[in-house]
Amino acid sequence: MRPARRLSPLTAKNPALRAAAVTAPALTVGVVGVGLANAGSLSGELAAADVHSTVASPASDPVQTTRAAQSSQARTSSLSRSAVRVVAVAREGRQARQRLVRFTTDSLDVRLTPASDAQVAEEISSGTKLIATGLVRGAYAEVSWKGQRRWVTAQYLSDQRPTDPADLPLSDAPCPDSSVEHGLTDGAVRVYRAVCHAFPMITSYGGWDAHGEHASGKAIDIMHPSVEVGYQIAEFLKAHAAELGLFDVIWRQHIWTPVRASEGWRSMPNRGSATANHFDHVHVSVN
Repeated sequence: MRPARRLSPLTAKNPALRAAAVTAPALTVGVVGVGLANAGSLSGELAAADVHSTVASPASDPVQTTRAAQSSQARTSSLSRSAVRVVAVAREGRQARQRLVRFTTDSLDVRLTPASDAQVAEEISSGTKLIATGLVRGAYAEVSWKGQRRWVTAQYLSDQRPTDPADLPLSDAPCPDSSVEHGLTDGAVRVYRAVCHAFPMITSYGGWDAHGEHASGKAIDIMHPSVEVGYQIAEFLKAHAAELGLFDVIWRQHIWTPVRASEGWRSMPNRGSATANHFDHVHVSVN
């Protein structure tokens, strides 16, 4: 049989202290247990250490025991709040990565460093999904590609996946501005109508005039300074080249022709200005 617990003379004379001395060990274990449940796995080891140090020995002072229990509860509560903060930070990190999802709007070189003469790791196609880090140096944005930090041209990144130009329908219905059709061949008129219905945001066109391919009535200039929109127009024309009977497409100092389609976009010499180099419009001609 366990021997009766001995109380100090002061405790024995005071009923309140006598009751506290009897109930303090059970109260302490209960309080610490609640703290452990709240703290979770992150605070398990530290909370266990608190239990060991807080549970009173038979001769401990009840007031000190109660204070120790309160201190232990505060520590375990703090650990519980820390665990919640860790989870919140992890969630914020995932959300940040989702916000940095980007899509390429053209074929791009993946570079090892942010420079025009940098070594190219590989070329990726339009519509490729990338994770951008948010770091930009000059004309280049840093991205995560196959587990490595790489660089691509920033202006060809979009936060929305580009529409596949091949999915845009062809229309032969008249356009709002019929004056563009003046002097054009039937084939060029069909190209104009297809573009004006697929891209209603385009309001400026160049049709017949007395220079180059335009003098034959077989060429159209589709005026728009946006790189992304220009790319969409150029890819739309490429996707429907056979149906529209195209001869060539020129965009941003590059030319594409159906007869050399396997070579992709080919570089053109510098003609001296943004317009002459087709940076502000897509040029298209028919056979």
